[in-house]
Amino acid sequence: MKIIPAIDIIETRPVRLYQGDYSKKTVVGNSVLDIAKQFEEEGAKFLHVVDLDGAMSGSLVNNDLILDIVKTTNLNVDVGGGIRDMEKIDYYLNNGVYKVVLGTAAIKNRKLLISAVEKYGDRIIVGVDCRNEMLCISGWIDQEDVHYADFIKDLIKLNVKTIVFTDISRDGTLEGPNFELLKKVREIYPYEIIASGGVKDIDDIKKLAEMNIDGAITGKAMYEKTLSLKEAIKVGGDQNVL
Repeated sequence: MKIIPAIDIIETRPVRLYQGDYSKKTVVGNSVLDIAKQFEEEGAKFLHVVDLDGAMSGSLVNNDLILDIVKTTNLNVDVGGGIRDMEKIDYYLNNGVYKVVLGTAAIKNRKLLISAVEKYGDRIIVGVDCRNEMLCISGWIDQEDVHYADFIKDLIKLNVKTIVFTDISRDGTLEGPNFELLKKVREIYPYEIIASGGVKDIDDIKKLAEMNIDGAITGKAMYEKTLSLKEAIKVGGDQNVL
């Protein structure tokens, strides 16, 4: 299972939110780049970066900083936040980003999602972000009248090969992932599932691995030191790039 440390960015600074609430942000370091390098030194092969300013505005805000990470580390960086047209997808994927995560655009612009998957295949990840099992968009600000299961079934038809699944109510809480919901997702979706939100400690990593979840994103647990990245990578095992 891939262990994927996360960096969320607001106004060029690394932050963590509580349940996706922008008003409940905590700055977790002085330098996004220094944190990325630290993760690499601890053995990380992957990095999940979210431009939270971009997610709210629908544009690329912290893109230069994100590309600095790509250029100065050997991490396989996936990026989400504000990527809502093909020009922005091209921009990131043509400048060394490993994969892009489409959230709002995947829900609101099906034509774009189809075109992106046709062009880039498995370099397109779809973020399935939900609260009370209903999808949320625009930096988790707005809730859609779409059930997560219906959306995932549609993604299968569109040949989307990786999803990042987040129960927003668990994100940043250190209360553990929503294992019950993830079990349902695993039963529905036959491809790569990356679990995000709520990971607290090594026991959560072990349980996700036992559930045959393909990857786990962890943020606050590392910043609060309730989880060792090195230990998580050891437990996760397979860190190879597919």
